[in-house]
Amino acid sequence: MGKITYPEKVKLIIAMLSSSEELFETAQRRLEQVFGSIDFCSQILPFTFTQYYMPEMGEDLKRRFISFSLRIQSEELAGIKVLTNSIEQEFIVGDRRRINLDSGYITAAKLILATTKDNSHRIYLSNGIYAEITLRFVSGTFRPWEWTYPDYKTPEYIEIFNHIRQLFMEQR
Repeated sequence: MGKITYPEKVKLIIAMLSSSEELFETAQRRLEQVFGSIDFCSQILPFTFTQYYMPEMGEDLKRRFISFSLRIQSEELAGIKVLTNSIEQEFIVGDRRRINLDSGYITAAKLILATTKDNSHRIYLSNGIYAEITLRFVSGTFRPWEWTYPDYKTPEYIEIFNHIRQLFMEQR
């Protein structure tokens, strides 16, 4: 019989997507109220990988990643995703979402994203939320899977995630 062990705390990340750079700052302040101080904030990156969000969020979308000083228990991810979805609702104008907040976490071995959409490679957590191993850390860097979103495969994103992982490793 295997001995039950519990995972160490993980590094919370949030990927923000919006056409408004000012909204990134407003959302960050709101997220800090909930999750505490931000210890990493990426540069603002152009988001040109899909038109999926354009009808709802407009054109000229941009992406920013943030991570938090306080580490979380991995089992908190579903509740955090529900909460970030409700924070998105705070910024809706009419019927249009103005910001997308994708929550996830980084460990020494992987990057996990939370989602409301099921798929063959996703595991149900709770409250309508699934988890996906989006990247794995192998031979000194994060590496994609066949299902990894195209933007998460780019060298720019991988560099950001490697940096956040290093922050995590220093916190252990």
